[in-house]
Amino acid sequence: MDVYGIGILITGSSGIGKSETALELVKRGHRLVADDAVVIRQVSDHTLVGSTPPLLQYLLEIRGLGVLNAMTLFGAGAVRTHKKLAMVIRLETWRDDVAYDRLGLDDERIRILDTELPFVTIPVRPGRNLAVIIEVAAMNQRLKHMGFHAAKEFTEQLQRAVTGDDEMD
Repeated sequence: MDVYGIGILITGSSGIGKSETALELVKRGHRLVADDAVVIRQVSDHTLVGSTPPLLQYLLEIRGLGVLNAMTLFGAGAVRTHKKLAMVIRLETWRDDVAYDRLGLDDERIRILDTELPFVTIPVRPGRNLAVIIEVAAMNQRLKHMGFHAAKEFTEQLQRAVTGDDEMD
């Protein structure tokens, strides 16, 4: 997916909601690159590009509806043939026994071929709006790339407030 210009590879087990989330993202104005099968190529030392096999180009498979053509349904602006990968998001079934990241301080990474990419795990359960969460993950990734890390800034401010180093104006 191309979400706000950020190339995102969405992974997860079969039936977790990847295609449905991609469909919602396309409806919200983002662009589909591939569904179900993604070809990933290393094009330079630190650059991966994702694309779709020609047979599956522009297609989404939605259980209950079947195979849909995103370009014919939503127009040429809803699809891309390829996109540079900037992050990986894994959708997984919510588990009560897992302590999910709540602050965003741990910048996890995943290696694909010879490149490391930012990696985020999003727990899935009924009622969560995955499309909005992925949009925010893309915007947050862009901010981090620009040097702004909200979680680190928050903890630094908290630390100053706790130690009394915070000056009042």
